[in-house]
Amino acid sequence: MRILLVQPSQLIGNGRIYKAQKLMFPSLSLPLLASLTPQDFEVAIVDEALEDIPFEDPADLIGLSIMTPQAPRAYQIAEEFKRRGKKVVMGGVHASSVPEEALQHSDAVVVGEAEGIWVQVLEDYRRGRMKGIYRLSRFPDLANLPLPRFDLLRKDRYRLFNTNFPIQAGRGCPMQCEFCSATKVFGNQYRWRPTEDVIQNIQQFRVNKIFFVDDNIVGNRSYARDLFLALTPLRLRWAGQGCLNLGKDKEILKLAAESGCRLLYIGLESILTSNLQSYRKAALSPGEILDCFAQFRKQGILIRASIIFGLENDDPDVFQRTVDFLIQEKVAYATFNILAPMPGTQVRKKLEEEGRITDYDWSNYDGLHAVFTPRNMSREQLEKGLWSAYERFYALPSILRRILGMENRKEMIRI
Repeated sequence: MRILLVQPSQLIGNGRIYKAQKLMFPSLSLPLLASLTPQDFEVAIVDEALEDIPFEDPADLIGLSIMTPQAPRAYQIAEEFKRRGKKVVMGGVHASSVPEEALQHSDAVVVGEAEGIWVQVLEDYRRGRMKGIYRLSRFPDLANLPLPRFDLLRKDRYRLFNTNFPIQAGRGCPMQCEFCSATKVFGNQYRWRPTEDVIQNIQQFRVNKIFFVDDNIVGNRSYARDLFLALTPLRLRWAGQGCLNLGKDKEILKLAAESGCRLLYIGLESILTSNLQSYRKAALSPGEILDCFAQFRKQGILIRASIIFGLENDDPDVFQRTVDFLIQEKVAYATFNILAPMPGTQVRKKLEEEGRITDYDWSNYDGLHAVFTPRNMSREQLEKGLWSAYERFYALPSILRRILGMENRKEMIRI
């Protein structure tokens, strides 16, 4: 039997399908799902942003992994395959957040993580009795996970596949930010793989530059310490995602640097403490924030700051103030987004109760569109401010100001 696993693209203006020559990273979910599939199934993977969907494929079963902005396109794909007599299974963060919605366009929905339940879905499919919504009663054990089937990907179409090889050490995040959907799916506690499993995977793939896809690689201090000590002899260069308060833990930060950490994606979210407190995001004092940035610089770890605009206390001045702060602190990179009230989150529930949701097209929940009415500015001001922040931060004068005097500026150029 044959399974076709599909990573849908996204619908953009006038129903067009987003296409790219190359993407930065592949999703880890489908290669891992392929590795969990019994060997008597033939498996293929298609990433629609890079290639067309082969609707004529002789696959018996179609699997789609969905993020929220991809949902409308995923539903189109599912309906077309069903029209051709195929059975369709959906999973991913969006399908896990609104399984009843996803089930309207599929024959089965996997809620949460696939380990421990995917084989059951396939067995039910063989017997012709798929049960609709599947979910585990508890999170699966992360020990002894199989190697992801990266051999099924067109690896040359991902820019950073060889220089930032994707590795997962754990899932979940101890933070409980009201705008985050990840904790709703993967839990608000960091769950980790055995350190020896992670090291073995790195050695099996024979890579020396990796990217930890964990939502928070320092979600558990004890585990992070053990992992960094185990990584150090490998002489790797690695990047990952963490939190700014790592700068308060000088021991773990130093171990991260010694183990090869060169860059961390940090969810700074806002420079306004009042914003962070409003969304249950752990907030540091202004003095602590400055000290944490200084500690990262001291250890030679670059920061890619993730910023969200449109939070409750943001006004039209927040864009310039934010960029000025990032330049002042010599932040290497920044990603700016508009608040997207994702399904299943507390922030969406609040905005719906206040009647402030203005756009119900999931395609626009990509962090680039204002899909709700902000508190202190118009939707137009919010979208315009987002692009003005990008233009100012990545303008040549800004880049020079951030690089000059940066002790690790060579690393900024290499990453």
